[in-house]
Amino acid sequence: MRRLMNLPCVVALIVFGAVAHAGHDPVYASYDLAPRAASADVGVQPLGYPTGLVGAAMGRDRLLRHALATLGLELKTFAFRRGPDIVDRLGGQRLEAGLVGDMPTLAAIAAGDTLVAGVVKFSTSAVVSREIGLMENLRGRRIAYVEGSSAHYTLLEGLASAGLKESDVELVAMPVNDMPDALRDGTVSAFAAWEPAPAIALAQDPAHRIVFRGRSTDYLLISRQFAEAHPEAARQLTAALVRAIRWMQRRRDNIETAARWAMADGARLTSEPTQASVSQAVRITRAELLDIPALPTIPASAHGMQGLGGKLGLLQRLGKIPHTVGAAEVTQAFDYDGLAAVLSAPAKYRLNNFEYDR
Repeated sequence: MRRLMNLPCVVALIVFGAVAHAGHDPVYASYDLAPRAASADVGVQPLGYPTGLVGAAMGRDRLLRHALATLGLELKTFAFRRGPDIVDRLGGQRLEAGLVGDMPTLAAIAAGDTLVAGVVKFSTSAVVSREIGLMENLRGRRIAYVEGSSAHYTLLEGLASAGLKESDVELVAMPVNDMPDALRDGTVSAFAAWEPAPAIALAQDPAHRIVFRGRSTDYLLISRQFAEAHPEAARQLTAALVRAIRWMQRRRDNIETAARWAMADGARLTSEPTQASVSQAVRITRAELLDIPALPTIPASAHGMQGLGGKLGLLQRLGKIPHTVGAAEVTQAFDYDGLAAVLSAPAKYRLNNFEYDR
């Protein structure tokens, strides 16, 4: 089951390219991520919905904190702007778990030491443009993106569908929360992003339109090293994911509460309030998570590589992930049985009990 453990540095260079500058956000410098054994540190993304709401709830889950404390572990969550920033710190007793999209998930799997514990959303990322209705008309235009993200993959897919390459456009690395305003003021002609950035942009100006959508899935990743050293703790983290989803499914008020938490976490991360409304967050969370049957279970398509296989192939053709990574490595990461164990023991893992900080 151990594989590719000598590749992390190589993969980081191949997958993320010039991402290092974004991975050194000044806010991160204040994070205590020194390797330590008695901690369960989780990377969350408050700027993306519905994943940000799930991470906000998990970080405020008193049942999770108590369960981990009985195992001698302290729960801490750390907010990041992008999935690649989490993947770069996953494992090695720094981050024990993280909520990231499918392209960062593939990068984490390629680097080794990663298990996929469950699905956090099943939706789309989008390319949004201003007064440009077709992807092929973006040739030579400035397009904002987040390097190494699921939306980056959607952009690559959209460009390929129009017969364009990355070199045919001008890619502009940009924080996702800055993209709607950059589109409105003409700094860029388009951007590739996950929700709520597309919803914010469409609400800003009727000239903004979606020109391409690509399927996007977010996952809870757990360090294999952590799961092997602390199997019950890994299951407790997985149980907290299930609890967060079930809690939000119970009442709209709970979704609104989680949205406000995520917005507060995002404001602390970026030093500015979000432009999204609570009602937008509720709509997005219902459409991309709560109204999808069976989540957070791992879909059969992921096991069969029908979902991620195409993305892996495209990323390899584009030189983003080495060809030494194949379906076997992805399947091994998805073979983690923690979610099945948790779902089969709902009373033990208190899946229908909810105690959150207020």
